[in-house]
Amino acid sequence: MSEAQAIPQQARIVIVGGGIIGCSTAYHLAKMGCNDVVLLEKHRLTSGSTFHAAGLVGQLRTNANITQLLGYSVELYKTLEQETGLATGWKMNGGLRLACNQQRWTEVKRQASTAHSFGLDMHLLTPQEALDLWPVMEIDDLVGAAFLPTDGQVNPSDITQSLASGARKGGVQICEEIEVNGFGFDGDTIRSVHTNQGTIDCERLVICAGQWSQQLGKLADVNIPLVSVQHQYLITEKIPLVPAELPTLRDPDRLTYFKEEVGGLVMGGYEPNPIPWAENGIPEGFHFSLLDNDWDHFEPLMEQAIARVPSLANAGIKQMLNGPESFTPDGNFILGAAPERKNVFVGAGFNAFGIASGGGAGMALAEWVLNDEPPFDLWPVDIRRFGKPHADIDWVRRRTLEAYSRHYTMAWPHEENKSCRPCRRSPLYDSLLGQGACFGEKLGWERPNWFAANPEQAFDDYSFGRQNWFAAVGAEHRAVRESVAVFDQSSFAKYRVSGCDAAAALSWMCANNIEVASGTVVYTQMLNPRGGIECDLTVTRIAEDEFYLVTGTGFASHDLDWIRRNIPAGHDVRIDDVTSAWAVLSLMGPKARDVLQSLIRDDVSNESFAFAAMRELALEGAMLRALRVSYVGELGWELHVPVEFAGMVYQKLMAAGEAHGIVNAGYRAIESLRLEKAYRAWGADIGPDYSPLEAGLGWAVDCKSGKSFIGREAILAQKEKPLVKSLVSFVLPDKEVVLLGRETIYRNDERVGWLSSAGWGYSVDTNIGLGYVRNAGGVDLDYLQSGRYELEVASERLPCELQLQALYDPKMLKLKG
Repeated sequence: MSEAQAIPQQARIVIVGGGIIGCSTAYHLAKMGCNDVVLLEKHRLTSGSTFHAAGLVGQLRTNANITQLLGYSVELYKTLEQETGLATGWKMNGGLRLACNQQRWTEVKRQASTAHSFGLDMHLLTPQEALDLWPVMEIDDLVGAAFLPTDGQVNPSDITQSLASGARKGGVQICEEIEVNGFGFDGDTIRSVHTNQGTIDCERLVICAGQWSQQLGKLADVNIPLVSVQHQYLITEKIPLVPAELPTLRDPDRLTYFKEEVGGLVMGGYEPNPIPWAENGIPEGFHFSLLDNDWDHFEPLMEQAIARVPSLANAGIKQMLNGPESFTPDGNFILGAAPERKNVFVGAGFNAFGIASGGGAGMALAEWVLNDEPPFDLWPVDIRRFGKPHADIDWVRRRTLEAYSRHYTMAWPHEENKSCRPCRRSPLYDSLLGQGACFGEKLGWERPNWFAANPEQAFDDYSFGRQNWFAAVGAEHRAVRESVAVFDQSSFAKYRVSGCDAAAALSWMCANNIEVASGTVVYTQMLNPRGGIECDLTVTRIAEDEFYLVTGTGFASHDLDWIRRNIPAGHDVRIDDVTSAWAVLSLMGPKARDVLQSLIRDDVSNESFAFAAMRELALEGAMLRALRVSYVGELGWELHVPVEFAGMVYQKLMAAGEAHGIVNAGYRAIESLRLEKAYRAWGADIGPDYSPLEAGLGWAVDCKSGKSFIGREAILAQKEKPLVKSLVSFVLPDKEVVLLGRETIYRNDERVGWLSSAGWGYSVDTNIGLGYVRNAGGVDLDYLQSGRYELEVASERLPCELQLQALYDPKMLKLKG
C-alpha cells in the first residue's frame, strides 16, 4: 500500500465499498460540506459489481419518491462530466418499453398514467412509431409501446470514477486495497472499523459493499437481507443500421433488454429460472471477476432476442458477461439506518439497477447519515421494511429468486408471492383455510384476504379487470355493514411500553394526548420534526406505568425502531415486542354487541363500554383485552386474546354469531370498508412527507394543552399559512373502470396530484380514490370545491367528483352507537 493511501486513525464517517453507491454517497457528503469522510475499498473502485453492470438508466417506479430519486440521478449525470472533467458515457437517448399483448398494453398504459402522476413525460406509441425509434426490431407482434425521452445510459465504471473524483476534490479520502475485518462496539453503537491496515475510530458507518454487504452486516450484527444471483448479458460487434442514439429498449414479454454500444447492442434479460451464486459465501479474491458463461441457461433469452432483433442471429459476439449481482426479497434496494445499531447506515441490494439509482441513492443516503432522516419518504426501500423471516438467509434466497424471476413478468394488481409460504401463522390458520380462506402474506404472516364458498376455489385469478374475488369480498363487506363479521388480525404488531417514565416518553413522541385514564385507547400519530407522520397507531393505557401499542403488520420493524430511537435520554422506559403473545379477533358490525354480550358477563352497552375504551373481559377462562376501536367504520371490538385461547374464543364467537349471520371476512373487505370511511393507510395515504393537517387528521393532534411533542413547532407553523396539499376523496361514476391507485388527478385540466389508494365501495356502489390535491398557492375549501376534476386511468381522462367527507356514515353514528 502506498504512503498516500495510509488510513487515518479516525474519521467522522467511514464508508465501506467503492462501487457507484459508495462513491456517490461520498460525493454527496462532500457536497453537503462534510469532508471528514473515509471510503474503504477492499480492492479497487468498481471491482465488485459496478464494473460489469449494463448501465441502463430508467426512472419510472411505482412510488413517486423513488421515481424522484431516479430522476435526480438523471439530472446529476447530465452535468457530472463537466464538473469533474472525467467522462461518464451519459447519453439521454430515451427509453422504450414494448407491449406484445392486450394485458401488457393495459399495464403499459397504466404505467404511463403513473408517469404522468409523477411528472414524467411518457408517450404512448403505435408499433410503427416504435419502429421509427428502433429501426432494427421486428414489430409483427407489437400492440404498442411507451417512450420516456429522459431515460438514458452511462458507462458504469466511468460514472463511478467521476463521482469518486468529485468526492476527492471535496476532501473525502478514498483508500483502496483496504479490507474491513471487524468492528469495535460500545453497546448498540459501532465506535471503530477494523481493517487489515489498522483501526479507524468513527462516529458513523455506512455499508455500501454490494453483494458483500450481507456478510459485512453480520460482522456489525446488522441484518442486510440480500443474496447474489447470476446475471448474464452479451455485447455484440457492430450491427448494420444501429444508430448511435438508439434508445434503451425493454421487451418484458420476451424478458429481454437492449442498449446501443459502439454501433452494436448490449442484450440481457431476466430468466424465469435464475441461478443463485455464493450460497456459502463469496470466495476470497473475487474482484474484477466474472463467472463462467452458461450458454444453455442464456439460450432461451437469446432466442427471444433474435425474434425481436433478427440481425442478432448473424452478429459477432464481442463479449459475454456473467456477473453476480445482489438482489433482494422484494426487488427494491436497501437504504437507511439499520435498526440494530444507532449509527450504521446501509445502501445495498440494487437488483441490477444500481447505476440508475446511484446518483439519487447516494444523495438520499448522505442526507440520512448527516441528518438522521432522509430528504423525503423512502419507505419502499427503507431497510426497516424487513422483519423476522428476513433473518434467515435461506428464506431470503428463496424469496429473492422468486422476485428475480418476476422482474419482467406482468405486474398484476394484488399479486401475492408464492415462495416461503406458509411461514408465520395465527392460531386460526388451519381452521380458516378449511373454511375457504384465500391467504395473502405480509412480513411472513399469512393473512386471510378473502373467503371462497368452496375451499377449492380459494385462489386469486389475476387480471386488470374485476378479479375473481370481487363478489365474495362484496358479500363480506355487506355482512360487516348489515350484520357481523370476524377478522383475524393477529398479525398486528404489538408492543408493551413500561417503566416509570413510559408516560412521559410516549407523551413526547405522540402528537395526541396519551396522558389519559387507564382503560383508554388513543389513536395518534408520531411525528418527525418537520411534522410528517412517522407512525400511525393506537396507544392503550393499561396502568400508570404500562401502555399497549398496536400498529400495522408491515410496520413492525419501522415503528419499533422509531420509538426506540426517540425515547429521551435518561428515561426509564422499556419496550417489548409482544406481537406473538396476542392473537387479535376483530368483531365488527351492527350485531357485534349482541354477539359479544351473549358470551360476556360484563355489560358491553354503549353507556358502559364507550368508543375508545379498553376493558379486560372474561370468556370461558380466557381474559381478553377488548379495544372498542374500528378501521371499518362500524360498531365493533378488537379482541386481543392470549394465543393459547384464540381457537376457543373464535369458536365461541362463531357459534354465538350464527343466529346473526356471522361470517369470516378478510383484508380485501377491510380495504373497501376503510375507503368508504376515508380512513388513511400509512405508507400510502400518509407518511413522513405528510402532516396530520394535510391528511385531515388535525383532530388527533393535541396543540391546545401546551404539551411538548416531536413536530409540535412544525404543526403550529403550518397552521399559520395555507396548506399546499390536502387529502380528499374522489368518486368515479364509471363502474366499468377499475381504480388501483396512482391514477393522475386533474383539476381544470391541470395536473394536481395522484390517487394514493383506491378501490370499490360496495355499500355506496362506486369507485373510490383517496389522493392529495396540490397547489403551491394553497388548497383552501374554496379552491377544492371550485374545480372540475378528472382522473387519468390507463392514459384516459375520466370525469370524477370530489368528496370532502366520508361517503359512508360521515357523522360516525354507527361507529359510536
